Formats: sequence, C-alpha cells, structure tokens
Amino acid sequence: MERVGPGDVDALRRFLRAADLTVSGLDLSTVDLWVTRDEHGAIIASTGYELSNDTHHALLRSVAVSPAHRSLGLGTRLARFTLRQAADDGAQSAWLFSRRSGPFWQRLGFAAASRDELAQTLASTHQVQLFTQTGQLQVEQAWHRPLGV
Repeated sequence: MERVGPGDVDALRRFLRAADLTVSGLDLSTVDLWVTRDEHGAIIASTGYELSNDTHHALLRSVAVSPAHRSLGLGTRLARFTLRQAADDGAQSAWLFSRRSGPFWQRLGFAAASRDELAQTLASTHQVQLFTQTGQLQVEQAWHRPLGV
C-alpha cells in the first residue's frame, strides 16, 4: 500500500467513481488515503479515513477493491490496515457509511449504528458535512466499532 499524494488524486477519483463512492474532499489534508496498484501501476484498491477534531473517532472512507481483485482477501487486509492506522493516530472508535457492504463490515466487528450519532460525533469531517448539506445523510446506513478491542 502506498500513501496517496497530490499527483494520485485524479486517478483515485476515477477509481472511486467507478466504485460509486464519494470523491469529494480527497485532496484535503484531513483525509488520509492509501492505494494498492497492479503491476502496471493502475489503482486496484483504496482505503482511507478522516479523524474527528479530538482524534478519538475515525470515519473510514474510500475502501474499495476493483471487481477483478475481489474475493482475494484484499478488502479485509485494507480494512484492517486502515483500522490499525486510525488507532495509531489516536482513534478509539471507527465509523463508516455503507448501504451495500454491511455483511463485510460485520465480519470485521462493525455493528449497525445511528447515522445521527455518527453525524454528531464526526461533525467536523468533510464527508459528514457534505452528506448533511446534500441530504445524502438521510439515506445512508451507519456502522461503528471500537478500536483496540
């Protein structure tokens, strides 16, 4: 996995659009992102998070694997990597939005959560602000798990 730099953001946006994930705010300094590339340098997976202002909570973002590389354990490795990184940055709990991947996240210890609690806890993050402003928050499913457990 390699950390996303300014020169990677456009390629990451294209990758995430194809995965039908949020692309707004990827270039913000408050969003930590990583990608995995194939032997030709194309992005085949991504992961990242935003921390709350107090750094106690992480909002996972941009966790995606290209269709050709799914069912190989890459998504699980990415998610675990991201959870470790967030914990190393001081997060005590992880949150995310996912309408389609609930069973995947449940296998990693996440439980369905209140989207209003997520929005309150992570109000300073770009994705929560965007979803609140656009009304997207009302159609999202929130998930949560403690870290370090």
